[in-house]
Amino acid sequence: MFRSFFLTREWAVWAWVGMAIIFGGTWYQVQLDVQINEWFGGFYDTVQKALGEPGSISIGEFYRFLMTFGQIAGIYIFVAVMLSFFTKHWVFRWRQAMNNFYMSHWQHLRHIEGASQRVQEDTRRFAVIMESLGSNLLDSLMTLIAFLPILWGLSKQIKVVPFFGEVDHALVYVAIIFALFGTAVLAAVGIKLPGLEFNNQKVEAAYRKELVYGEDHEERADPPTVRELFLNVRRNYFRLFFHYMYFDVAKWSYLQFGVLVPYIALAPTIVAAGITLGVMQQIVRAFGRVESSFQFLVRSWGTIVELISVYKRLRAFEAQIGSMPPVPQPEAAD
Repeated sequence: MFRSFFLTREWAVWAWVGMAIIFGGTWYQVQLDVQINEWFGGFYDTVQKALGEPGSISIGEFYRFLMTFGQIAGIYIFVAVMLSFFTKHWVFRWRQAMNNFYMSHWQHLRHIEGASQRVQEDTRRFAVIMESLGSNLLDSLMTLIAFLPILWGLSKQIKVVPFFGEVDHALVYVAIIFALFGTAVLAAVGIKLPGLEFNNQKVEAAYRKELVYGEDHEERADPPTVRELFLNVRRNYFRLFFHYMYFDVAKWSYLQFGVLVPYIALAPTIVAAGITLGVMQQIVRAFGRVESSFQFLVRSWGTIVELISVYKRLRAFEAQIGSMPPVPQPEAAD
């Protein structure tokens, strides 16, 4: 899964230069988000001043603030679209490298149950998941690096928080503690999901294989056999639905309560009029970015479960290749 792309000469440029481009583009995108966060502070302070002192802000000044946001947002959109476009191509090359490697050993692997599904379907799913999950992970790490110092600095103005009292930079600790608590709870609640998802792929593969045989052989895919195989699919899906139900209850309860956490932490400061509206918006937004970065596992658990399932299947597939002599791989092509 990894050596075929990152450790081969024909894919070296795509693998490493492409990764550098994705890192750089993501970092620039996060820096634009930082600029937007600063804009919110100034904008809401301007709104507060305009509402509190009629005539203190001209219509031209107000529109200039909006134009500034438009400029930053326009660049952000362009970078996001181009980065997404490039990432899709990069991940597809990764899939192509995997496909070339597996097909170079196809004569030895074709007899393995579900071999065609693993080469076509599992590599496709692996690429799709890595595009989504990898991009989100990178964005979370870059966002954390950029916004954690901002939240640390803004926290100096917050003297007291509920339950903790007077703690320097308390908002940073609140974000970390709340995110770690949620991650631990949801990991425990969803501990059965990876195994069930893996079993789901097995029963689906067995059902699909029988149907494929039934296309060419009349004696295969007869009603009793197909019915039994589909009952296995149904049974496993119903178990998945049940376990995802209580997992979703825990997940969405946690995430919805998380919306209130920064306001609860800021309550004493807000009531004491210790900060302006603009600073409050900056803090809430920075807190949300830091908290969301720490909550990467929480927000991506369903996708991670699917990735674990695909990874297990491909690892089992690759285990058949380990003892075979190396076979020259076909040249890479765009």
